[in-house]
Amino acid sequence: MAITMTDAAAQRAQSFLAQRGKGVGIRLGVKTTGCSGLAYVMEFVDQIEDTDTVFEDKGVKVIVDGKSLVYLDGTELDFVKEGLNEGFSFNNPNANGECGCGESFNV
Repeated sequence: MAITMTDAAAQRAQSFLAQRGKGVGIRLGVKTTGCSGLAYVMEFVDQIEDTDTVFEDKGVKVIVDGKSLVYLDGTELDFVKEGLNEGFSFNNPNANGECGCGESFNV
């Protein structure tokens, strides 16, 4: 089981954590929503829970809860810029499809 990050994603996550001034890493998870069923959730983590799994890649800790890990195993987190838009992108081998707007996915 693994969650990895591209160089661009790691640099952006490190920058966000530095600007925030605290935190041990970022949490990656899923929630039930959208037209396809699941959506990605990212947030800062100040404390790691006993039930969390921690992956470290390129100096950034990515924390995943047990329920989300089933859907996220093997995911590569990227940070992309397209024109005026920029944001994190999820290269998830478990996703079978996405909704038309790209906000949710299914497995």
